Amino acid sequence: MRTSLSAAAAALLVCACGSTPPPPAEASVTTVITTPAQAPAPQILVITPVQAPAVAPPEPLNTQAPALPDVVTALLTYSERVRQLSPGDLAAELAVQGDPGNAPLRQMQLALALMHSPQAVDTARALGQLQRVVGSTAPEATPLKPLARLLGYQLMEQRRLEDSLERQSQQLRENQRRIDQLNDRLEAMRAIERSLTTRPPTAPNGGRTPP
Repeated sequence: MRTSLSAAAAALLVCACGSTPPPPAEASVTTVITTPAQAPAPQILVITPVQAPAVAPPEPLNTQAPALPDVVTALLTYSERVRQLSPGDLAAELAVQGDPGNAPLRQMQLALALMHSPQAVDTARALGQLQRVVGSTAPEATPLKPLARLLGYQLMEQRRLEDSLERQSQQLRENQRRIDQLNDRLEAMRAIERSLTTRPPTAPNGGRTPP
């Protein structure tokens, strides 16, 4: 009986062991290693120098004056010769020139001779001849016009200065005339004053007292 109980208990124990669930499997732990995000590599800014556009070197200045026309050179030579003339010889030269007519070259020669005359009326005549050359339509007047314009401008400036000096001279003469008149009146008043101081006093009865 006791043996039967022991056998039954052993059988139950075997059954219990056979039906026991297996132990839970160990949970697998996955380790996630987080790598910090790498910073972007710094960009290197490459500056390419900008080349300035090629500049052509300046052309050398032409230091040689252009050749003057022969007629202009001849006129300048004539002006230098007339400038050295005496007043009598200059008057004779003006008489030889006479009326130039419509010839631009002769008009220029007469204007150059008149420019050296001290007479104010001759300055106006010279300016008139130069204006005729500038306004001429003749082909021979073309190389003379630049010189005629230059001389005409100088003559107009000269006339302006002469007119200004003439006005100043007239004003000075007028002022001097007024000063002379005032001096004459002042002298007359002084003469009257002197005559009054030297006249003997008059007596009460109308006669003069003896000195």
